[in-house]
Amino acid sequence: MPRDDAGDAPPERTAYDRWEVARPLGGTSLDGVRMAGFRDRMAGGLDMRVLPQPAVIVVIGLGAGPLTVESTSGHRPLRGLVASLSPGPARIRGEGIECVEVALSPRAAYALLGVSPLELDGSITGLEDLWGRHARLLREQLADTASWQERLADGFLRRRAAGAPPMAAEVAAAWDAIVADRGRVRVGDLAASCGWSRKRLWARFSSQVGLTPKRAAMLVRFDHAARALLAGERAGDVAVACGYADQPHLHRDVQALAGCTPGALAGLTASTEP
Repeated sequence: MPRDDAGDAPPERTAYDRWEVARPLGGTSLDGVRMAGFRDRMAGGLDMRVLPQPAVIVVIGLGAGPLTVESTSGHRPLRGLVASLSPGPARIRGEGIECVEVALSPRAAYALLGVSPLELDGSITGLEDLWGRHARLLREQLADTASWQERLADGFLRRRAAGAPPMAAEVAAAWDAIVADRGRVRVGDLAASCGWSRKRLWARFSSQVGLTPKRAAMLVRFDHAARALLAGERAGDVAVACGYADQPHLHRDVQALAGCTPGALAGLTASTEP
């Protein structure tokens, strides 16, 4: 949904030129989970490029019409969706958008999705494909609730988390190290820090996060670069600040993950991008 740069502790409801954005007061009770509600106040329609980010995104549509996902596999109308950490080139379009968006860290996604993130296969999946009738019942329940604060209550997530298998401590520590170092970390150092071989870390990390450690580091580094480019910083400065070998290295990573050049990414506006 539209990028919101208001910070981590905004008021209950914030009105933008087009979008009404709501968040739960006090945040959520679950680690690694962020929630927000979005409503298109002007009914102008949504046309949004999907950008990879270090979170699995769950969108529960509450509006009258579906969200149409356009990707290399074709067009698919969905009432709810799950975007993997690296969903591939895709756009989301829709009219009269009203939805709840849940951003899950890999650790939270492993516990809450009910499937290994690896099974998302680097794509955008229908929420009902993962949660079955529970996704439809949840959407109907939220749509019948008038208050954003009631919609953004995380009780349904806490119920899903109850009894869920935890991510391996070594995998969680490796992910935390990648995030803390902004993607500038060596896989060999990660393996040594948790006492595993590179091969074992690669296999366990991939199955529980959905990406290899190297790809995860690439994604985290890209996320910082994308935010800087969207904020108007020059590509050369971004390459240096984010730890790329040079500007062509930045160009290759942005092209691989976002499907466009750094210049095109910098031209995206907050009103049309996630």
